[in-house]
Amino acid sequence: MANNLVLYRKYRPQTFEEVVGQEHVVQTLTNSIKANNISHAYLLCGPRGSGKTTIARLFAKAINCLARKATAEGEKPQSFEPCNKCDSCLEIMASRSMDLVEIDAASHTGVDDVRQLIEGIKFAPVKSKYKIFIIDECHQLSKSASNALLKTLEEPPAHAIFILATTEVHKMLPTILSRCQKFDFKRLQVPEIIKKLQFISKKENVKFDESALSLIALNSRGSFRDAESLMDECLSFSGNNGTIKTEDIKELLGIVEVAEISKFVDFLVSKNTKNAIEFLNSIIDAGVDLQEFTKTLVFYLRQELLLKIDSNFLNLQNSGLSNQELEKMKEQIASLSQKDLQNMLELFIEAENKIKYSAIAQLPLELAVVTLTQKD
Repeated sequence: MANNLVLYRKYRPQTFEEVVGQEHVVQTLTNSIKANNISHAYLLCGPRGSGKTTIARLFAKAINCLARKATAEGEKPQSFEPCNKCDSCLEIMASRSMDLVEIDAASHTGVDDVRQLIEGIKFAPVKSKYKIFIIDECHQLSKSASNALLKTLEEPPAHAIFILATTEVHKMLPTILSRCQKFDFKRLQVPEIIKKLQFISKKENVKFDESALSLIALNSRGSFRDAESLMDECLSFSGNNGTIKTEDIKELLGIVEVAEISKFVDFLVSKNTKNAIEFLNSIIDAGVDLQEFTKTLVFYLRQELLLKIDSNFLNLQNSGLSNQELEKMKEQIASLSQKDLQNMLELFIEAENKIKYSAIAQLPLELAVVTLTQKD
């Protein structure tokens, strides 16, 4: 594997066993491979960076793997894992397989693009059992392109398999949905992302502070790809010199730790307008990205709201927070009602949307602070 590859490509899972966080999807797909029960169309939907394209390629590789061929006609294959050694597997891994066609619908939205694809479907696979078409972000196809695709999905040739991937399934034609096996990908939990980051840091022989990996995972918003991209930046910054510390990541990525967010929320809870605004100005001087700060603040306040509604909503395993941070949250919400937390969330979500258009970046945040702290 080339050394100049970005981390999310370099460490893309090459077997189903390596996939983290989408066990329900993996189990269903591998069972269908073992049972030799392959459908002609699949729809993978879920948040970005959750592994849709990775699993689509894995599935394509597994069903065309030459080493998995049954010993007799009609006999079920013994394994569901691709061998990663045969010509078919190697070609797919190197992105040069003639029998795997990948299209990004975001840049190929027109009906002509789909017609061209449909023309290619008529031809039998060059080497493999199946000709597989992966259409990413398929919700972006135009209406006429979607209708053209629908015609093909209704009566595809036996050798053709479609794997559609989307982040916005509600924009898809219901008639297309009805012709696909649908798989819902879940947003990844912080511990799952940390586990993958630990694996990569070990492979790259780079040490991170434990809290540094947690900080990257929390700021990836449930996306492996975002987490790996953030980690890539950190590796480039450090030059592999010693342990990468949390302070380095904060400085490099312009993000703040949970402890800093917690400190800001303390000012809001105690209605301390002056200190809250001074805090905002200090993080701007320190080079913190205000958009990122507000995103993390909203994420934090949402967790507090969930905790206020029911203490069982948050625990150490799924929140990505330390015991100390969870205890601090409980202390803060003791003096707040659900309505208080809801108001905070609404004001800071509104502020986040206004930051990019504001002549003074911090002004929407300062106004939100004044509204929250000056109330009677």
